[in-house]
Amino acid sequence: MEASVRVEVLIAQEHPVVRYGLKYLIAESPDMRVCGEAGDGHATLDMIRQREWGLVMLDLCMPGRSGLELIKLLKSERPRVPILVFSAQREELYAVRAIRAGASGYLSQKADIETVLAAMRRVAGGRMFVSQKVTELLASHPAQEGDALPHNRLTDREYGIFSRIVSGATLTDIADELSLSIKTVSTHKSHILDKMTLGGQVELVRYAIEHKLLDTARE
Repeated sequence: MEASVRVEVLIAQEHPVVRYGLKYLIAESPDMRVCGEAGDGHATLDMIRQREWGLVMLDLCMPGRSGLELIKLLKSERPRVPILVFSAQREELYAVRAIRAGASGYLSQKADIETVLAAMRRVAGGRMFVSQKVTELLASHPAQEGDALPHNRLTDREYGIFSRIVSGATLTDIADELSLSIKTVSTHKSHILDKMTLGGQVELVRYAIEHKLLDTARE
């Protein structure tokens, strides 16, 4: 492509090293250029509101607004913006929810350079990018809430809080990260326990272990 029609990329990633790596990778690509960076959810929203973007490379775990709700907010502001989730979180934990929230693809940060570039070009071109694993997850994910496992009954906000709780975060940590009050987080925790018919945090952790839902990449 000519320089005048390069895809303009917004890198929304918490970690400077990841942002640097993506910038370096894109700088070597003649068809894309980095036109903005954001290190938290609030900055990402601000950047989205400023202009149209050809592609957003989005981390699911950032300070402030983050995760699946951030995808929905971005799509509400810019319905046509292509979002490629580039995350350290395992596909099994978030890929299906991220795509159903509006992302056009989900890519592990463990992917090789060729795969990253191919995924970026595919999503920027208006197509979906899903790995074979994600394809299988989408095919097997329950279509009806009533048929789902208990954790699939949770809303995206509740699932994000559930994931943080079983990973060892305190209610204060979660409140700070998501810009919520501790009371609100506590209420969400109560709803999570009710929906999953579990008695407390120990049972939540046990459930997460049994269903391989522990997000060890969060820290």
